[in-house]
Amino acid sequence: MITGELKNKVDRLWEMFWTGGLTNPLDVIEQITYLMFIRDLDQTDNTRQKESIMLEIPYKSIFSKDEHLKWSVLRDKPAEAMYQTMLTEVFPFIKTLNGNSGSYAKYMADAIFKVPTPQLLEKIITSLDDMYAHIDKLPDKKDARGDLYEYMLSKISTAGTNGQFRTPRHIIRMMVELLDLQPEDIVCDPACGTSGFLVSAGEYLKEHYLEEIFYNKEAKAHYDNKMFTGYDMDRTMLRIGAMNMMTHGIQNPHIEYKDSLSDQNTDTGKYTKILANPPFKGSLDHDIVSTDLLKITKTKKTELLFLTLFLRMLKNGGRCASIVPDGVLFGSSRAHKAIRKEIIENHRLEMIISMPSGVFKPYAGVSTAVIVFTKTGAGGTDKVWFYDMQNDGYSLDDKRTKIDGSNIQDIIERSKALDKEESRKRTEQSFLVPKDEIVENDYDLSINKYKQSTYVEEEYPHPLEIMAEINELEKEITSGLAELEAALRG
Repeated sequence: MITGELKNKVDRLWEMFWTGGLTNPLDVIEQITYLMFIRDLDQTDNTRQKESIMLEIPYKSIFSKDEHLKWSVLRDKPAEAMYQTMLTEVFPFIKTLNGNSGSYAKYMADAIFKVPTPQLLEKIITSLDDMYAHIDKLPDKKDARGDLYEYMLSKISTAGTNGQFRTPRHIIRMMVELLDLQPEDIVCDPACGTSGFLVSAGEYLKEHYLEEIFYNKEAKAHYDNKMFTGYDMDRTMLRIGAMNMMTHGIQNPHIEYKDSLSDQNTDTGKYTKILANPPFKGSLDHDIVSTDLLKITKTKKTELLFLTLFLRMLKNGGRCASIVPDGVLFGSSRAHKAIRKEIIENHRLEMIISMPSGVFKPYAGVSTAVIVFTKTGAGGTDKVWFYDMQNDGYSLDDKRTKIDGSNIQDIIERSKALDKEESRKRTEQSFLVPKDEIVENDYDLSINKYKQSTYVEEEYPHPLEIMAEINELEKEITSGLAELEAALRG
């Protein structure tokens, strides 16, 4: 998390866009992303040229015929010349890179330059250089750069209308912890948005397996090129998501434009871990949905189709943690029951973590849960662990201010020692429910179906005791009034 001077620099940069006429937060982060990429092209090209000289390996600069398009040259031009070069030459240039300069370049085909004036562009470029200079002085500058981008992304949600693109960071981290990622995993988010789940997965692995991954050539190559896959149908999100991953040190993430539920997506038995918060709203036309998904769950509801998709995409033994609306857990339609039965009977359902309805405020008040399961193809559900999260560390109103008492650490610790949950009673915050009981309840996975309320008997004074207390109070009041009246007359 960035603080202090760097945070203030980002806020000032954001304010430049706002006062300059770009008020849509997605437009702002997209334009900043383009400019960061253009700046990175210059630095990366210089680094590769130096390395080629040291190693005596031939290298042809991508700027060999266009030196004047380099960031280091651009920033020294007068404002008007800088603006015209950016508009008429730099943006057309980056659109032709076609992946020849990092994975991010392939998302630039429809990039549009929206900075409205030369004066604003000059201010923005100066501000970005200032931010990078500050980061370069920090001891952990790689982490700081990722944190910088994360902080800018957080402004998408705080700015209003586009909050649906962001899952709260602490909820993402909890889900990553629940899956216990390993260096050899292949991780996917089929509705990746800004790649928050994939970034968090990468950070988790960096924290827990630093030597195993970053001091092993093959493991590092897997981490950079094959471990992370994300799909989305919004090209703006793809650009932002890819840049988010690259700023967090993942060199070549596989972020691709794809409708995950359609026949475009042929992934089968490919991933060991899936992390997702798929779109809940809206229905789909049966004609565009992959037919093999409809065989299990004949529905138009995206939240049910995505669960079916996860089962198909996972390898046997692969695990999934996904956010689902509460309706998935207790819906009575044939499709709702079919997907729950499929997971419980043919695979292994592990956990249902019920979250309070305010987790996604102020953008949505829908009640949600985290479902965790393992694909087995041969059953395996024995007991399902339920947890009633009541506090995620933030207030449950629209302000979502930080508060004490978060249940998240308790959830993570208990999830890693489920054998100790055997003795927990149904009146407590977490407990185990046998599969047979769930089957008897028509595969209902709502925590309220199994949680028992505790009734505490309250003892109240006898009415005559209460009356005596009232009479005594009246006497004191009457006496007090008499004394006051006497004092006023005297």
